[in-house]
Formats: sequence, C-alpha cells, structure tokens
Amino acid sequence: MTSTTELIPAPRAIEGPLRCGFVFDERTTLWAGPGTGTPERWLRSVLGPALDLPLPPGPEDSPQALRLRVDDTLEPEAYRLTVSATWGVEIRGGGPAGVFWGAQTLRQLLGPEAFRRAPVRPGMRYGIPHQTVEDAPRFRWRGLLLDVARHFMPKDGVLRYLDLMAAHKLNVLHLHLTDDQGWRIEIKRHPKLTETGSWRSRTKLGHRASPLWDERPHGGFYTQDDIREIVAYAAQRHISVVPEIDVPGHSQAAIAAYPELGNTDVIDTTALSVWDTWGINPNVLAPTDTTLRFYEGVFEEVLELFPADAAAFSGFVHIGGDECPKDQWQRSATAQARIKELGLAGEDELQAWFVGHFDRWLAARGRRLIGWDEILEGGLAPGAAVSSWRGYAGGIAAARAGHDVVMCPEQQVYLDHRQAAGEDEPVPIGYVRTLEDVYRFEPVPPQLTAEEAGHVLGTQANVWTEVMEDHARVDYQTFPRLAAFAEVAWSALPAPAERDFADFERRMTAHYARLDALGVAYRPPGGPKPWQRRPGILGRPIDGAPPNR
Repeated sequence: MTSTTELIPAPRAIEGPLRCGFVFDERTTLWAGPGTGTPERWLRSVLGPALDLPLPPGPEDSPQALRLRVDDTLEPEAYRLTVSATWGVEIRGGGPAGVFWGAQTLRQLLGPEAFRRAPVRPGMRYGIPHQTVEDAPRFRWRGLLLDVARHFMPKDGVLRYLDLMAAHKLNVLHLHLTDDQGWRIEIKRHPKLTETGSWRSRTKLGHRASPLWDERPHGGFYTQDDIREIVAYAAQRHISVVPEIDVPGHSQAAIAAYPELGNTDVIDTTALSVWDTWGINPNVLAPTDTTLRFYEGVFEEVLELFPADAAAFSGFVHIGGDECPKDQWQRSATAQARIKELGLAGEDELQAWFVGHFDRWLAARGRRLIGWDEILEGGLAPGAAVSSWRGYAGGIAAARAGHDVVMCPEQQVYLDHRQAAGEDEPVPIGYVRTLEDVYRFEPVPPQLTAEEAGHVLGTQANVWTEVMEDHARVDYQTFPRLAAFAEVAWSALPAPAERDFADFERRMTAHYARLDALGVAYRPPGGPKPWQRRPGILGRPIDGAPPNR
C-alpha cells in the first residue's frame, strides 16, 4: 500500500498506482446497479459535460465500462474504487452515499478539468493508472455552517457551496437562517418575518467597534420553493441540511417584525428595527404562550420544508439557544411570574424550560433538537444534542451526560477568524488560525472515555459572515482551510502532532488547481491578492495562542 496520490481528503488505503490503466473517452459507458441513481445522475450531469463524455448506458461486463454498485458488506458511506486496464472502473459503495463519495474520488483522479462546467479540451482522453482505493469516513457528521443571516447569500451561492461540500466529502450543511440582523426564510403564516425582518437599513463595516457604515439597505430571503430546491439539491449530493431558527436570543429581526414577541413590559418593542451592527443583543424573546404558539407555527412550516428522510441527519432542527442575555427577563414582571408559576430557580432554568418545550414539541413530531452548548445551562432535555462552540468543555459535559455532540470549538474551526498575522489580512478577527492549525485540529477530546467519545457525532466548521459581505469574502475565509478541515473530518489521521502536514501541503498543490477550476476565490498560500484586502476596515485581532479547552 502506498500514498502517492494527490487525493484530498486522504483515503484509508491505496494499492498502486501502476503504469497501465484505464482511459476515459467517447467509448466509455456507464452501468449503474440498483440503488446508485444519485451518483449515476451526478456523473452524467456534472462529470460528463466537464470532460465532453456522453457516458451512455452499456453492459455490465464491458471492458470500457464505469460500473456503479451497492455492496452491503461495506459501511454505508464506505467505497472501493478499482481501476483496471482490462475491465474498466468499478465503484462499490456500502450505500448510495458510499458510491457517491467514490465518484468524488474518481473526479479528483481525472484531473482539474473534471471540476469545470464545460470542456476546455474537447476530444481529450483522460487516463487513470491501475489502482484500488479503499476508503470510509472517520465521522458521520462532517459539517459546514453557513451564516446567511448576517450577510444574505443568494440561493445560487448556497447551491454552489453544496457542490463545494460534496467535492470535499462533507455531508451536513448547517444553515443559519435567522438572527438579529435578518430573517431569511419565508413563513407564510407570519409574512412580516420577511417583509420587515429580512431587510436592515444599513450595515456596520468591520468589527462592531468600527466607525464605518455601509449605508445601503441589505437583505433578502429564501422563498419556500427556494428552500425546497436547496434541500433537494443537497439530497442529490447526500448532504443533510439542518436549519437553524434562533430562540430565545438572537431574535431582534423577529421582534422588529412582530413586537409582541419581545419583553413589552420592559422596553418599547415597537421602536425596534432589524439590527444593523454586531455583537450580543439584549432584545430576547418573551417567555409567553404567545411566543411559544408563534414559534410552533414557524417550526411547523420549517418541518414541512426540511423533511426527515433517508439523509443521515435530516431529522435535526437547530434552535440556537446561545448568547441569550437575561437582563430583560430579570426586569420583566411577566418573565418573573412565569418563573414563579413553573417553580424555577431563576432565569437560566427559564431558558432551559424554553428549550425543553421545543425539544418535546419536536420529539413528538419525530425530530431531534440540537442547540449551542448554552442549552446545557439550567438542565438539558434528554433527547437534545449539542453543538460545542465555546471550546471543548460543553461537548465534554454533554457527552458525559449521554448527549450526542458536534464538535465545533470557536478557537479551532471558526473560519471567520484570521488566517495570518500580516497587516494585509482582510478585517482580522480573533486568533490566527492557519491552514496547518486547522489540519492539526482534533475533534475528540482526550478526556472522554471510549463510551463517551461514541457520543461525538462528528465535527463542523463554522463560517460566520458579519465581515463577509459577498461570496468572494466567504471563499477567502473558507478556503483553503475547509480542505484541511474536510480531511480531519473524513480521514483516519494520527494524533495532531504526528500528522504529516508537509504531505498535505504537497497534495494541496494539486488541489489548488481544482479550486481554480471551480472558481473559488481562496486565500493564496503567499497571502491575499491586492483585491482581497480590506484596508482601513477595523477588525478585532487577538494576539497569542488561542485557548484549547
């Protein structure tokens, strides 16, 4: 077994390659066995046009065939890709997803031209050396959070990121749809959520301490058919979409649209507008029956748009639960009466009651609640899962209490954080997190026992967009670090200090050509290009090594 290829993420095992191999040309046929419809359609609709290959149906035993088959002796997402000079190419997967991930590996083997949308060398023959690649993911949850609430990403941008995720074998898109700065999903029974809540009058430029403003209105939202299209497009790529509807904090956009949702006995909620700056907002939802019924209506429509189907994590609904200041509840007679009525110890337990209500409500409909690690405060409902963002501690506590966990610690995998210490780095946020830092990230804390570690569903990189106003900025912050993260999430790597970053860098040399073909505006290894800089826009850099706790 050798590791001489340029695949990312690195596969478990490679036999070969040898000099002889298989040539893809106009004679190549595609045979698809039962259960391989999604990779078959993807190969014909994406790979075929890129390489000018018709890939017509052909017999299973043709020596010119690319064969797809499900082999239930393999793990569901595992695959075995075999290239032979005498009997063609075969991709066996433990399930349709495994076959699809094998097709992604085949695409890399064919070269950067396979990542384009139309052929640049019509009639060219594409040879792949004789070899066998055996592979399977380390983690089930391999996620990317896209924050479309702070800066709206139009639908085509989301579809593009689903393609980029598929190319890196990531399988969960966490779509952050609501926040103080915007509400991005159409809810038909509450039309003001998008009529009012999806637009803000201006936007803070840079960190919240910046004196600069973009005075243009900013906004947008996804219609319900847009959401259905995103979910279906993801499913065709074996990606689950997990929606996030924030409660009870991060809710000023909703309160601006429907003032009765706020703490009306403390502030004049009718004076609130969609927030135009960043940070932790004091305006949180009121713990009233009116609020509960309102959000039950929201979630009813959300569940219809995000059906629980065969996709691995399609049944999850994220409710946020983070950064909920309790000041208004402390001053609210209504909130204090609710605390007394329920016999709670205080405002933390009131938030736990709020979260618990929706955990039970979702569970009754066959769904699972997941929230940020603050939902542990005041007690956590038994079926809830936790996104551990404030370091590892929340995830450790949750796993030890028997809750499933997605590890996404801020100081390791928040991709809005700066990538270098240079002054040319655009809008520098947080600690420096280089490509190598991300590559040496370890999702499973050593403090967990093997049984506790079994509750770690996987890991996720988070792309928060306060200082990312368009897709080029999102690309710059996300890539190439997402490629390193994808290898951490997929591959069976050694301990962080023992990882061969030099080999990863070598393989990235080939991968940059793939990203170029895909049109990704990544951060170049030598630093930002002139047009990628943001001179004069204040960030929030933090010096030193980040905490690892």
